[in-house]
Amino acid sequence: MFRKQLLACASLMLMAAPVAANPVVVVTDNNVITVDAKKPGADVQPTMYGIFFEDINYAADGGLYAELLINRSFEFPNPFAGWDISGKVSLKNDGPFDRNPHYVRLAPSGHSDKHTMIENHGFFGIGVKGGEEYRFSLWARVPDGGNAKLWIDLVDNATMDEDQKLGNAGVDISGKEWKKYTAILKPKRTFAKAHLRVWGDGKVTTDVEHISLFPVKTYRGHENGMRQDLAQALEDLRPGVFRFPGGCIVEGTDLETRYQWKNTVGPVENRPLNENRWHYTFTQRYFPNYFQSYGLGFFEYFQLSEEIGAEPLPVLNVGMACQFQNNKDAAHAPCTKEGLQQFIDDCIDLIEFANGDPAKNQWAKLRADMGHPAPFNLKFLGIGNEQWEAPYFDRLAIIAPEVRKAHPEIKIIGTSGPNAEDQHFYNGWKAMTELKADLVDEHFYRSIEWYKKQMNRYDDRKFYTKKGPRVFAGEYACHDSGKKWNHSAASLYEAAFMINIERNADLVHMATYAPLFAHVEGWQWRPDAIWFDNLKSARTTAYHVQALYAQNKGTNVLPTTLSINGGKPSVNPVPSGEDGLFASAVLDKNTNEIIIKAVNTRESAQTANIYVKGVKKLAPKATVITLDLSDYDADNTPDDPERVKPVTTTMPVAADKVTSFEVTVPARSFCIYKIQRAE
Repeated sequence: MFRKQLLACASLMLMAAPVAANPVVVVTDNNVITVDAKKPGADVQPTMYGIFFEDINYAADGGLYAELLINRSFEFPNPFAGWDISGKVSLKNDGPFDRNPHYVRLAPSGHSDKHTMIENHGFFGIGVKGGEEYRFSLWARVPDGGNAKLWIDLVDNATMDEDQKLGNAGVDISGKEWKKYTAILKPKRTFAKAHLRVWGDGKVTTDVEHISLFPVKTYRGHENGMRQDLAQALEDLRPGVFRFPGGCIVEGTDLETRYQWKNTVGPVENRPLNENRWHYTFTQRYFPNYFQSYGLGFFEYFQLSEEIGAEPLPVLNVGMACQFQNNKDAAHAPCTKEGLQQFIDDCIDLIEFANGDPAKNQWAKLRADMGHPAPFNLKFLGIGNEQWEAPYFDRLAIIAPEVRKAHPEIKIIGTSGPNAEDQHFYNGWKAMTELKADLVDEHFYRSIEWYKKQMNRYDDRKFYTKKGPRVFAGEYACHDSGKKWNHSAASLYEAAFMINIERNADLVHMATYAPLFAHVEGWQWRPDAIWFDNLKSARTTAYHVQALYAQNKGTNVLPTTLSINGGKPSVNPVPSGEDGLFASAVLDKNTNEIIIKAVNTRESAQTANIYVKGVKKLAPKATVITLDLSDYDADNTPDDPERVKPVTTTMPVAADKVTSFEVTVPARSFCIYKIQRAE
């Protein structure tokens, strides 16, 4: 019923959607996408598309966390890492903060032309913008009493100007007691590689601790806040869920250096330093000063989740260090209730910190004291990350029942291990089903060829049971064989794979691309969703794919079939491992819109007739969003952030086709068609 005269068909289809330059239009296609709008299917969970934060690639300190100074409390193993010193500078260890005891004493040198000074390099330099305000702060005292004057300079060391200063301010210090002092610096020009200098008083000894520099303009204006452009990119994604603080860092290289949430809350000055799990890992890309200040802690994660509109999903340690790095059980906590009590307490106390009554619980009171008396409404808790077999199963079997007993309202997320198809994976799913986990976290960082063969992954219900745990695709990203970096081709197959996720929304309740952030000078893993330098950032093609799904997730799946060249209708008629046309659809009950997603992985444009069953009439105009991914190696960078981006247009729906319309899906592209039911 959809065949047309070829010339008329080609003319109409060329109007239907924006196409790549000089497209090859296949006018002989007889592809039909059939959407059944009569009986909306499974709910699309509000948490379906989200984000996963791992502190890798300088994602926290030096990235999302807006602090501009490294080693601000002199607690690195090398206390002066990140600092240059001159004059009479000494390190002390009896400071005002018991978990950060070190501070620096700046004493007069004894000579008028010898100056005492400390200079911070920042994270690959300090990025500042001309005319913007930066809040400098420090804790200080005059140990012998009296008054002292410190001068603070932002400098460009390599300038050819007579004066290196970009901006400066004075700070007056008084008295023997430790107090916090602040000043505003306003650099006269933009510079990505500034340093910060603190000059000692030439006549009076001063002690300084927790030296800090933040932009005044942080996300939502928080003093201990997030970098504006990076946090805004998260909000713009409209994520349904935010998993934090990471994956492998939750485990640690050993239990001593695992991520411990209780160390990340309370006054920021007294949060102890922790060694980052990625500090020692990659010798080919080694960053010896990669530590966690914990300035970005669990309070900030919960607050950020709330502000970007995402459900918080913290992940806690199950009593195990990283299995990749520790294959002996001795590296893990004893597998007994007594041996795991600390980890049980961490889970229960975290739920109280997030949701409890400040009048009844010390952790809830701490949340209120930090500025959030209302609960964060935590609903999900991950216990363990990417771990496998009996060491993990047996520990979760002890911890999970205790958490459920205390808080049956919380949904517990377990893991199926690091792979997506090996025996560990299947054993993991079996164990999680027996343990009655609510969701199971699957991970798959894989090549384009793997993704091509997985386009029916969640249609296969051989071990995904109807009443068993739901799927959390917690870490995934596509790359090309031999090209393990961001590019359009990889994002194209992510878009196609997510068609399978969407049409199986009854099974898949969460999906989060990973990793999230990478500093261009400090990365150890790629591809990543957002790349940044000290001043700029770029939302990659992978980011745009995730955003288009999250921003157009709808409320209910609409059963959708695809017929290729007049063939038998199927949810996915493309043979495994081949390129083709992929489609899914959802209804948004809030807007009464039908949203059809189509991905064309072929080198030529493909035409299709979209037929909507179960409606009497469609609106006369559809919105079309096209992400052109045809330039195989193209991606966005901080220096070229808009090379590839979605384009939104509209298209008319012919008057004699009140329940169908024709489209051309350009070569190697992801398109979204949004149209309202008119009846």
